[in-house]
Amino acid sequence: MNEIINILQNFDGISLKEMDSVKLMNRTDTKFIFRIEQLPKILEEVKNNYFVLDVNGLRVSRYKTLYYDTEDFQMYLQHQNKRLNRNKVRYREYIESSLNFFEIKFKSNKDRTHKDRIKRDAIETEISGKAVDFLQKKTDFEANQLFPKLWINYSRITLVNKTESERLTIDLNLKFYNDNKQEELPEIVIAELKQERRANTAFIEVMRKHHIRTASISKYCFGIMFIYENIKKNNFKPKLLTLNKIRYGTI
Repeated sequence: MNEIINILQNFDGISLKEMDSVKLMNRTDTKFIFRIEQLPKILEEVKNNYFVLDVNGLRVSRYKTLYYDTEDFQMYLQHQNKRLNRNKVRYREYIESSLNFFEIKFKSNKDRTHKDRIKRDAIETEISGKAVDFLQKKTDFEANQLFPKLWINYSRITLVNKTESERLTIDLNLKFYNDNKQEELPEIVIAELKQERRANTAFIEVMRKHHIRTASISKYCFGIMFIYENIKKNNFKPKLLTLNKIRYGTI
C-alpha cells in the first residue's frame, strides 16, 4: 500500500469542488478486475493523463456502503437474470469527507447508469425520513419492502481525466459482510471507468496493454454470492470463476 500511496503523490491533485464538473450522474460504466500487484505499474503509466482526488491531503479514501434489497433479493435477481431497467438502493458514507448519502442507481435498457442521491446525517439500517419519499419518487419500491442485506467496505482512488469527460474509480481492500459472515478480497482491484459515452482513452489503452479485459458485474452481486448461500447465480458463475482465478493467481 505504501508503494501505491507514494506513486499517487506524483499525480496532480484535484479537490472535491473542482471535480463537480465531472460528476457523471448519467453515464456509461466499464469495469475491470485485476490483481493488486499490477496496480503500481498501471498508475505509473497513467499519471500524466489523470488528476487524483485529494481529500484533506489523502489520496486514498475509505467508503462504507449498506445495500438494501427485498426479502427475496429482487434487485440482485434482476441483475442475475440479465434484466435491464433495474435499481440498486444503498446508503454510503464517505469517511474522509464526513459525508453520507442515500443513493439510488438505475441501469437503463440503453446500458446507461443514472445515479441520484440525497444527503443524510448517517447510514440508517431502516429507510426513514426524506429517504422514504425519495425512494418512492425514483423507484417502484416502498420503504417497508426493503431490508439491509449487505455491507461493503473498501478504499478508493478516484482519477479524473485531464482532457476528457471521464472519471475512474479504483477500489481495493474490499470487505463484504453482514451480521453472520464476512469475506475479504485483499488481492483484488475493481476499476470502473465512468464516461459520458464510451471512448478510447489512456486507461483503456493501458488495460489493453496489460491484457486486462472488461468485467461487467457489480460489487453488490459479488458480495451477495459470497455472503449468502443457496442464492441463484447460474448466469454469474463464469464471472465468479474468473474472479477466483484472478484472486488466487491462476489466470
